[in-house]
Amino acid sequence: MAIRVQDILDQLIEPIGRLDVTVDTLKSGDPSAEVKGIATTFMATHHVIQKAIDLGVNLLITHEGTFYHHHDQIELLLNDPIYLAKQKLIEESGIAIFRFHDYWHRYRPDGIMTGLIQALDWSSYVTENRPAASLLTVPAMTVKELAEYVKSKLGISFVRAAGDLNAQCTRIGLLAGYRGGGRMAIPLFQNDDVDVILAGEGPEWETPEYVRDALHQGRKRAFIALGHAESEEPGMKYLAEMLTSKYPDLPVHFIPEKQVFQSI
Repeated sequence: MAIRVQDILDQLIEPIGRLDVTVDTLKSGDPSAEVKGIATTFMATHHVIQKAIDLGVNLLITHEGTFYHHHDQIELLLNDPIYLAKQKLIEESGIAIFRFHDYWHRYRPDGIMTGLIQALDWSSYVTENRPAASLLTVPAMTVKELAEYVKSKLGISFVRAAGDLNAQCTRIGLLAGYRGGGRMAIPLFQNDDVDVILAGEGPEWETPEYVRDALHQGRKRAFIALGHAESEEPGMKYLAEMLTSKYPDLPVHFIPEKQVFQSI
């Protein structure tokens, strides 16, 4: 029996129930098309789309938006050559692109966070999973050792850190994606006695500056920014593994991307 694009989408949405307001929609392609292959990715970059086509994939599931805006606003891009070239590739290929952001974050536990924790080999250290954060107690190490460990496990070339790199830490607050701002991170220091916040990203004048003042006062606090993609890509790899088990007769791929920033 043929599996259609809409069949896959319905399966992904079913655990949460259909949301009235969401960015998670089919951005291109025919929902009634038979699925020949599936790929997951953090973001449907031009390179990722071409790679999916080369693999014979006709359903690409992306976590972030295709055209550089969370709410798919493309008014500024309509005459832009970068947008036009990418849109032409999508249209000519006929590939279906589905955004899987809001639903995946609403899984319990959060699908993105589950993938990140698994990638860090920290599943046994989780003390609490919350909707937007996970608390972990890991073996004691310095902040610098923690940063090196995370780089090694995630296969990334750099992170950014604020605080005393030589301070010992064991209590971790983990926040994937754009959750490193003060309103989410600072209460973890205040109420949950975390030593270090590990986050994708957040405004630089919020949590990092809180950590700077804490250090000046002799209080043990640290913040490590992994990068937005670097913190969420493992969750999309985890999704590919989940889809492989659900659809064993379909080719399923995870397509990674290189770090967008270079350290100079």
